[in-house]
Amino acid sequence: YANIDPKVEVITCQELGLSSSPASTQVVQRDRHAEVLSTLATLGSTMEKIALEIRGAQRTEVRELAEPFGRGQKGSSAMPHKRNPILAERLCGMARLLRGNAAVGLENNALWQERDISHSSAERVVLPDSTILAFYMLRTTSRILRGLQVYEDRMLENLNSGGGIVFSGRVLLALVENGMARDHAYRIVQDAAMRAWEGEGGFRELLEADDDVRERLGDGLDDLFDPAHALRNLGVVFGRVEELKERLEDG
Repeated sequence: YANIDPKVEVITCQELGLSSSPASTQVVQRDRHAEVLSTLATLGSTMEKIALEIRGAQRTEVRELAEPFGRGQKGSSAMPHKRNPILAERLCGMARLLRGNAAVGLENNALWQERDISHSSAERVVLPDSTILAFYMLRTTSRILRGLQVYEDRMLENLNSGGGIVFSGRVLLALVENGMARDHAYRIVQDAAMRAWEGEGGFRELLEADDDVRERLGDGLDDLFDPAHALRNLGVVFGRVEELKERLEDG
Protein backbone atom coordinates (compact mmCIF):
# COMPACT_ATOMS: atom_id res chain seq x y z
CA TYR A 1 0.00 0.00 0.00
CA ALA A 2 2.93 2.33 -0.60
CA ASN A 3 1.14 4.13 -3.42
CA ILE A 4 -2.56 3.21 -3.05
CA ASP A 5 -4.85 3.47 -0.06
CA PRO A 6 -6.31 0.10 1.09
CA LYS A 7 -9.78 1.55 0.54
CA VAL A 8 -9.14 1.46 -3.20
CA GLU A 9 -8.46 -2.26 -2.96
CA VAL A 10 -11.68 -2.82 -1.03
CA ILE A 11 -13.76 -0.88 -3.57
CA THR A 12 -12.13 -2.66 -6.51
CA CYS A 13 -12.65 -6.09 -4.99
CA GLN A 14 -16.29 -5.30 -4.24
CA GLU A 15 -16.86 -4.33 -7.86
CA LEU A 16 -15.38 -7.65 -8.98
CA GLY A 17 -17.12 -9.73 -6.33
CA LEU A 18 -13.81 -10.62 -4.69
CA SER A 19 -12.28 -10.28 -1.24
CA SER A 20 -8.90 -8.75 -0.56
CA SER A 21 -5.97 -10.87 0.56
CA PRO A 22 -5.24 -10.58 4.31
CA ALA A 23 -1.53 -10.17 3.60
CA SER A 24 0.31 -9.71 0.33
CA THR A 25 3.44 -8.15 -1.09
CA GLN A 26 3.73 -6.87 -4.63
CA VAL A 27 1.78 -9.97 -5.68
CA VAL A 28 -0.58 -12.24 -3.78
CA GLN A 29 0.74 -15.56 -2.60
CA ARG A 30 0.74 -18.19 -5.32
CA ASP A 31 -0.60 -20.86 -2.96
CA ARG A 32 -4.14 -20.15 -4.14
CA HIS A 33 -3.08 -20.78 -7.72
CA ALA A 34 -1.44 -24.03 -6.62
CA GLU A 35 -4.65 -25.01 -4.82
CA VAL A 36 -6.75 -24.44 -7.93
CA LEU A 37 -4.36 -26.44 -10.10
CA SER A 38 -4.21 -29.24 -7.51
CA THR A 39 -8.00 -29.35 -7.32
CA LEU A 40 -8.24 -29.58 -11.10
CA ALA A 41 -5.64 -32.37 -11.04
CA THR A 42 -7.69 -34.25 -8.44
CA LEU A 43 -10.81 -33.78 -10.54
CA GLY A 44 -8.89 -35.13 -13.54
CA SER A 45 -7.75 -38.16 -11.56
CA THR A 46 -11.35 -38.95 -10.66
CA MET A 47 -12.34 -38.83 -14.33
CA GLU A 48 -9.29 -40.93 -15.17
CA LYS A 49 -10.42 -43.53 -12.62
CA ILE A 50 -13.79 -43.79 -14.36
CA ALA A 51 -12.16 -43.97 -17.78
CA LEU A 52 -9.67 -46.62 -16.68
CA GLU A 53 -12.45 -48.82 -15.35
CA ILE A 54 -14.28 -48.59 -18.66
CA ARG A 55 -11.11 -49.37 -20.61
CA GLY A 56 -10.52 -52.50 -18.56
CA ALA A 57 -14.13 -53.64 -18.89
CA GLN A 58 -14.08 -53.07 -22.67
CA ARG A 59 -11.31 -55.60 -23.29
CA THR A 60 -12.41 -58.41 -25.58
CA GLU A 61 -12.03 -61.10 -22.93
CA VAL A 62 -14.07 -59.06 -20.41
CA ARG A 63 -16.56 -57.11 -22.57
CA GLU A 64 -18.80 -55.89 -19.77
CA LEU A 65 -18.78 -52.20 -20.73
CA ALA A 66 -18.05 -50.14 -23.84
CA GLU A 67 -17.85 -46.45 -24.54
CA PRO A 68 -20.07 -45.03 -27.31
CA PHE A 69 -19.09 -46.11 -30.82
CA GLY A 70 -20.74 -44.29 -33.71
CA ARG A 71 -21.75 -45.67 -37.09
CA GLY A 72 -18.83 -45.40 -39.48
CA GLN A 73 -16.32 -44.82 -36.69
CA LYS A 74 -12.95 -46.59 -37.03
CA GLY A 75 -11.36 -48.36 -34.11
CA SER A 76 -8.07 -49.13 -35.84
CA SER A 77 -6.64 -48.19 -39.21
CA ALA A 78 -5.14 -51.67 -39.61
CA MET A 79 -7.69 -53.90 -37.86
CA PRO A 80 -11.29 -53.09 -38.86
CA HIS A 81 -12.79 -55.29 -36.15
CA LYS A 82 -11.42 -53.20 -33.28
CA ARG A 83 -13.45 -50.85 -31.11
CA ASN A 84 -10.77 -49.08 -29.13
CA PRO A 85 -11.88 -46.96 -26.13
CA ILE A 86 -10.29 -43.86 -27.61
CA LEU A 87 -12.26 -41.39 -25.50
CA ALA A 88 -11.39 -43.13 -22.25
CA GLU A 89 -7.75 -43.42 -23.30
CA ARG A 90 -7.72 -39.72 -24.12
CA LEU A 91 -9.01 -38.86 -20.65
CA CYS A 92 -6.27 -40.93 -19.03
CA GLY A 93 -3.62 -39.08 -21.00
CA MET A 94 -5.07 -35.66 -20.23
CA ALA A 95 -5.22 -36.42 -16.51
CA ARG A 96 -1.43 -36.71 -16.60
CA LEU A 97 -1.21 -33.20 -18.00
CA LEU A 98 -3.35 -31.84 -15.16
CA ARG A 99 -1.11 -33.52 -12.58
CA GLY A 100 1.96 -32.11 -14.28
CA ASN A 101 0.47 -28.62 -14.28
CA ALA A 102 -0.34 -28.97 -10.57
CA ALA A 103 3.34 -29.62 -9.93
CA VAL A 104 4.15 -26.39 -11.76
CA GLY A 105 1.73 -24.53 -9.50
CA LEU A 106 3.55 -25.84 -6.43
CA GLU A 107 6.91 -24.86 -7.91
CA ASN A 108 5.61 -21.31 -8.40
CA ASN A 109 5.05 -20.79 -4.68
CA ALA A 110 8.61 -19.80 -3.82
CA LEU A 111 9.68 -16.50 -5.42
CA TRP A 112 12.85 -14.49 -4.94
CA GLN A 113 12.27 -11.63 -2.50
CA GLU A 114 8.52 -12.22 -2.82
CA ARG A 115 8.57 -11.00 -6.41
CA ASP A 116 10.44 -12.39 -9.34
CA ILE A 117 8.62 -13.21 -12.55
CA SER A 118 9.62 -16.86 -12.87
CA HIS A 119 6.04 -17.81 -12.06
CA SER A 120 4.51 -15.60 -14.72
CA SER A 121 5.64 -17.47 -17.82
CA ALA A 122 4.55 -20.79 -16.34
CA GLU A 123 1.16 -19.51 -15.18
CA ARG A 124 0.38 -18.16 -18.62
CA VAL A 125 0.54 -21.76 -19.83
CA VAL A 126 -0.74 -23.95 -17.00
CA LEU A 127 -3.71 -21.86 -15.83
CA PRO A 128 -5.54 -21.63 -19.17
CA ASP A 129 -4.43 -25.12 -20.19
CA SER A 130 -5.67 -26.74 -16.98
CA THR A 131 -9.05 -25.01 -16.97
CA ILE A 132 -9.64 -25.78 -20.64
CA LEU A 133 -8.50 -29.38 -20.19
CA ALA A 134 -10.72 -29.91 -17.15
CA PHE A 135 -13.73 -28.49 -18.99
CA TYR A 136 -13.10 -30.70 -22.02
CA MET A 137 -12.61 -33.75 -19.81
CA LEU A 138 -15.88 -33.10 -18.00
CA ARG A 139 -17.73 -32.84 -21.29
CA THR A 140 -16.09 -36.02 -22.59
CA THR A 141 -16.76 -37.96 -19.39
CA SER A 142 -20.41 -36.92 -19.55
CA ARG A 143 -20.57 -38.03 -23.19
CA ILE A 144 -19.10 -41.43 -22.33
CA LEU A 145 -21.43 -42.06 -19.41
CA ARG A 146 -24.53 -40.96 -21.29
CA GLY A 147 -23.76 -43.38 -24.11
CA LEU A 148 -22.15 -46.13 -22.04
CA GLN A 149 -23.00 -49.63 -23.26
CA VAL A 150 -23.58 -52.11 -20.43
CA TYR A 151 -23.61 -55.85 -21.15
CA GLU A 152 -25.45 -57.36 -18.17
CA ASP A 153 -25.52 -60.89 -19.57
CA ARG A 154 -21.76 -60.79 -20.04
CA MET A 155 -21.29 -59.60 -16.46
CA LEU A 156 -23.33 -62.54 -15.20
CA GLU A 157 -21.39 -64.89 -17.45
CA ASN A 158 -18.10 -63.62 -16.04
CA LEU A 159 -19.40 -63.99 -12.49
CA ASN A 160 -20.29 -67.61 -13.19
CA SER A 161 -17.09 -68.40 -15.08
CA GLY A 162 -15.38 -69.53 -11.88
CA GLY A 163 -18.10 -72.00 -11.05
CA GLY A 164 -19.59 -69.80 -8.34
CA ILE A 165 -16.43 -69.18 -6.31
CA VAL A 166 -17.27 -65.46 -6.08
CA PHE A 167 -19.84 -66.46 -3.45
CA SER A 168 -17.24 -68.06 -1.17
CA GLY A 169 -17.34 -65.16 1.29
CA ARG A 170 -21.09 -65.49 1.84
CA VAL A 171 -20.78 -69.24 2.31
CA LEU A 172 -18.02 -68.76 4.88
CA LEU A 173 -20.06 -66.27 6.90
CA ALA A 174 -23.16 -68.46 6.73
CA LEU A 175 -21.27 -71.47 8.08
CA VAL A 176 -19.86 -69.42 10.95
CA GLU A 177 -23.29 -67.96 11.74
CA ASN A 178 -24.63 -71.53 11.89
CA GLY A 179 -22.15 -72.59 14.54
CA MET A 180 -19.09 -73.81 12.64
CA ALA A 181 -15.66 -72.68 13.86
CA ARG A 182 -14.29 -70.05 11.50
CA ASP A 183 -10.98 -71.81 10.82
CA HIS A 184 -12.76 -75.05 10.01
CA ALA A 185 -15.30 -73.25 7.80
CA TYR A 186 -12.52 -71.41 6.00
CA ARG A 187 -10.66 -74.64 5.21
CA ILE A 188 -13.80 -76.29 3.85
CA VAL A 189 -14.76 -73.33 1.66
CA GLN A 190 -11.21 -72.75 0.46
CA ASP A 191 -10.74 -76.39 -0.46
CA ALA A 192 -13.97 -76.43 -2.47
CA ALA A 193 -13.09 -73.13 -4.16
CA MET A 194 -9.60 -74.29 -5.15
CA ARG A 195 -10.94 -77.55 -6.53
CA ALA A 196 -13.57 -75.68 -8.52
CA TRP A 197 -10.87 -73.32 -9.82
CA GLU A 198 -8.87 -76.32 -11.01
CA GLY A 199 -11.91 -77.69 -12.85
CA GLU A 200 -12.73 -80.56 -10.51
CA GLY A 201 -16.38 -79.57 -10.35
CA GLY A 202 -18.73 -76.72 -9.60
CA PHE A 203 -18.17 -74.83 -6.38
CA ARG A 204 -21.71 -75.34 -5.18
CA GLU A 205 -21.76 -79.05 -6.04
CA LEU A 206 -18.51 -79.57 -4.14
CA LEU A 207 -19.95 -77.83 -1.10
CA GLU A 208 -23.15 -79.87 -1.25
CA ALA A 209 -21.03 -83.02 -1.20
CA ASP A 210 -19.60 -82.05 2.19
CA ASP A 211 -21.56 -83.50 5.12
CA ASP A 212 -20.75 -80.59 7.46
CA VAL A 213 -21.96 -78.03 4.92
CA ARG A 214 -25.20 -79.91 4.24
CA GLU A 215 -25.87 -80.23 7.95
CA ARG A 216 -25.31 -76.52 8.63
CA LEU A 217 -26.85 -74.94 5.55
CA GLY A 218 -29.14 -77.43 3.84
CA ASP A 219 -31.32 -75.67 1.27
CA GLY A 220 -29.91 -72.32 2.40
CA LEU A 221 -27.25 -72.55 -0.29
CA ASP A 222 -29.79 -71.29 -2.82
CA ASP A 223 -29.88 -67.85 -1.25
CA LEU A 224 -26.10 -67.73 -0.85
CA PHE A 225 -25.59 -68.11 -4.59
CA ASP A 226 -27.98 -65.34 -5.59
CA PRO A 227 -26.05 -62.38 -7.11
CA ALA A 228 -29.00 -60.07 -6.40
CA HIS A 229 -27.99 -60.10 -2.72
CA ALA A 230 -24.97 -57.91 -3.52
CA LEU A 231 -27.25 -55.31 -5.13
CA ARG A 232 -29.89 -55.13 -2.40
CA ASN A 233 -28.69 -51.76 -1.06
CA LEU A 234 -27.78 -50.20 -4.38
CA GLY A 235 -30.81 -47.91 -4.24
CA VAL A 236 -29.42 -46.28 -1.10
CA VAL A 237 -26.20 -45.40 -2.90
CA PHE A 238 -27.99 -43.91 -5.88
CA GLY A 239 -30.27 -42.04 -3.50
CA ARG A 240 -27.26 -40.39 -1.86
CA VAL A 241 -25.86 -39.40 -5.23
CA GLU A 242 -29.19 -37.92 -6.26
CA GLU A 243 -29.38 -35.94 -3.01
CA LEU A 244 -25.86 -34.60 -3.58
CA LYS A 245 -26.76 -33.62 -7.13
CA GLU A 246 -29.83 -31.72 -5.92
CA ARG A 247 -27.82 -29.88 -3.26
CA LEU A 248 -25.22 -28.84 -5.81
CA GLU A 249 -27.87 -27.66 -8.25
CA ASP A 250 -29.58 -25.65 -5.51
CA GLY A 251 -26.26 -24.02 -4.64
